[in-house]
Amino acid sequence: MPDSPYASRPWSTSYAEGVPLEIDEPSQTLPEMLAASVARYGKKTALEFFGAPTTYQELGRQVARAAEGLRRLGVRAGDRVALVLPNSPQHVVAFYAALRLGAIVIEHNPLYTPRELRHQFEDHGARFAIVWDKLADTVAEFPSDLALEHIVSIDITEALPLGKRLALRLPVAKARQSRAQLTATSTSKRPIAWKQLLTHGSLSRKHAGPALDDIALLQYTSGTTGSPKGAVLTHANLRANAMQGRAWVPGLHDGEETFYGVLPLFHAYGLTLCLTFAMSIGAKLVLFPKYDLDLVVAASKKSPPTFLPAVPPIYDQLARAAARGTIDLTSVRFAISGAMSLPVATVDRWEAATGGLLVEGYGMTESSPVALGNPIGPSRRPGTVGVPFPSTEIRVVDPDDPTVDLPLGEPGELLLRGPQVFQGYWNRPSDTAATLLDGGWLRTGDIASVSPDGFVTIVDRLKEIIITGGFNVSPSEVEDVLTSHPDIAGAAVVALPKSSGGEDVAAAIVLREGVQVEPDAIRDFCKARLAAYKVPRRVVVVDDLPRSLIGKVQRREVRERLMS
Repeated sequence: MPDSPYASRPWSTSYAEGVPLEIDEPSQTLPEMLAASVARYGKKTALEFFGAPTTYQELGRQVARAAEGLRRLGVRAGDRVALVLPNSPQHVVAFYAALRLGAIVIEHNPLYTPRELRHQFEDHGARFAIVWDKLADTVAEFPSDLALEHIVSIDITEALPLGKRLALRLPVAKARQSRAQLTATSTSKRPIAWKQLLTHGSLSRKHAGPALDDIALLQYTSGTTGSPKGAVLTHANLRANAMQGRAWVPGLHDGEETFYGVLPLFHAYGLTLCLTFAMSIGAKLVLFPKYDLDLVVAASKKSPPTFLPAVPPIYDQLARAAARGTIDLTSVRFAISGAMSLPVATVDRWEAATGGLLVEGYGMTESSPVALGNPIGPSRRPGTVGVPFPSTEIRVVDPDDPTVDLPLGEPGELLLRGPQVFQGYWNRPSDTAATLLDGGWLRTGDIASVSPDGFVTIVDRLKEIIITGGFNVSPSEVEDVLTSHPDIAGAAVVALPKSSGGEDVAAAIVLREGVQVEPDAIRDFCKARLAAYKVPRRVVVVDDLPRSLIGKVQRREVRERLMS
């Protein structure tokens, strides 16, 4: 882009001290990266789960045993292995074991409804699935026309300390309730127990591993529009993003940091910050099956966090808890927020509570996911998403003609290019061609403006994807569910801003003539068919929906009406 105003990289002068403009090209696949950490930090704690530690040496042994078990099950290079798991040590082991064999991992949200899971299984055609035992029967009941052949079931309570495992077996209501949240007994004969998979010894070190350009991950996303589709990410993409993250925070001490895994590992943000970045620097990763303030408070007393990747609502709740004296957060030196806009008030509240820095980053699943970030230092600029990561280029272009670059400061569509940018969408060449342009430029679908010194501010979204709780929600997907209700004649789903940052899903519906339905009943209908975060928080009955001359619902106008 010789004539682009961004070719000179004006953001380079805004980098924190010690951050390079470029990173080296990745030389390790993800399994090789983990093996290097095992060799260097073997006796240090890699994972902690409800207080139970796993050293890097033990993690390496578990990965080798799980890889051998999967190999005997028939997993080969290029096979797709679906993971449907909450955060747990077994999740980390399963991820790296599949990759060690050269297989392709597909991460799934364990809170998805059977309908949503089945749609993705139909799309990727995995023959192997490693699932939470609470979902084993759900996956086992998938129809025989799917490619799925083998299901491995994981009881995450097996990773708990002995005392907590015994406590779960007590014949009291609280123990039964806790046990029901963490595990379930399958009634199907199809699943194979995870512990059975670990009984065959370790995979031979001579077994060929993947290459850097091999596909490591299919990460499902709504992208910039439409139904969820699998973003294809290679070992090189994911390794590069971990390296970029490490370069961005020069103040980290390899082998000494404690990361908190409050973000779900099945989400691109949690996967890169915790599954790859943390493991690449020999950090201790404290895992939580879900974010829970009481669990974080308890963990902080044994292993105070030093690095916390999260989303604004989590930072806000933790900062308020610190102000009450419920938790001591002064150990947290670095915190990186993503997935939704970060209110300046949350930054102020957090930094007052911790004495550390909270900066906002930006990315998308298609960029592994992090592409921009606020400098970790005095040049940071709250209210912006920062500047491009090392080895990352940006352009701002005319949304109607992405070959036309716009001047600095003029809003336009943000394009990205770098080693972390994905290879395309799984089996969707037309979607790939619309999103990934010649020269490797990724269309983000976001409207941005760039200051003279390279700081990027997101102004609007070209497309109408809703971001709620850090997850992308396709309005069309929710509308399809709503209009399948026998009493709904039409529906429009939009985002409404929250004062705390992020967005809520809201729906305007037109009822069929002569019927009356309570909004709560509509929400219950959606809950049976959609993951909880996709269910509209607000349902408004309207007489009609604004439409264009060709009959297309004008979502922007719907949003304006609901906001007023």
